[in-house]
Amino acid sequence: MSNNAPVVLDFEKKIMEIEDRIKTVTALAKDSDVNIDKELNRLQLKLEKQIKLSYANLTPWQKVQIARHPNRPQCLDYIKYMIEDFVELSGDRAFADDPTMIGGIGFYHGIAVVVIGQEKGFDLETRVKYNFGMAKPEGYRKAQRLMNMADKFNMPVICFVDTDGAYPGVESEARGQAEAIASSIQKCLQISVPLISVVIGMGGSGGAIAIAAANRILMLENSIYSVISPEGCASILWRSADKAKEAAEALKLTAQDLMGFGVIDEIISEPVGGAHRDSVAVMEKTDEAVFRHLQELSGLSREELKKQRFEKIYEMGRHIKTDTAKG
Repeated sequence: MSNNAPVVLDFEKKIMEIEDRIKTVTALAKDSDVNIDKELNRLQLKLEKQIKLSYANLTPWQKVQIARHPNRPQCLDYIKYMIEDFVELSGDRAFADDPTMIGGIGFYHGIAVVVIGQEKGFDLETRVKYNFGMAKPEGYRKAQRLMNMADKFNMPVICFVDTDGAYPGVESEARGQAEAIASSIQKCLQISVPLISVVIGMGGSGGAIAIAAANRILMLENSIYSVISPEGCASILWRSADKAKEAAEALKLTAQDLMGFGVIDEIISEPVGGAHRDSVAVMEKTDEAVFRHLQELSGLSREELKKQRFEKIYEMGRHIKTDTAKG
């Protein structure tokens, strides 16, 4: 988890000003006998009020900024918090290992599970190591290998989605990036064990869908899920990335929009101020939601799980098509 200096978003500047004032008052009190309890209480109340005000009516673009916040808990943080005795498994058995796509086995509330997710890194060194969360073909083929293993040994699969999209480099295209993503989506639909995916930050394009064609799709309150990034969309439609704010509005990429479209099954609430302000609280809520859905799915047979997943995806398409036609 990131230990970097706080990153201040544009709409958080007033919050930071109050936090700086609290630090200043506290520092001055160390060098004097003045009682600052009353002033600190006043500032703390002001801070809480400002946080609620700033986060009360977030725009889609502001949610994009929060979803990208470098201090949000990432895949490995959730694994460490939720999964016991996690053992990472490497390689796609065809070309290489992709460290971006984390995968392995462990125990979740005493249940043996397979865990798959994208790690982005929190500083320059780790971001380079994990390729900024953009997986290559071998990452998606590793995910398929792990899903096959889960299916063979009847282990539920839990996926943590957090990527701007699959890596678009020449070497990825040469090794069959599109095929790897398509095959990973197909594998999600083929396995006969519970599959739960959680969008914990960025859910970008096919890179996200490849591990999110699940029985249950959950999203954190301030995460996003879209076919393309706002900047990419703006570059195509307006020939300028400066129109990213307008693109974020048009894409309907927030958890609230997607819940309305029937694309996701639940929105996991974040602490006031976002997941980056209280990572333990948001991981606790995620744990509770995932376990609840896993219990519900455990009552279905292998054939029922597979059928439910197919019908969910098909219904999703019909629902969105109908809504688009009405609009």
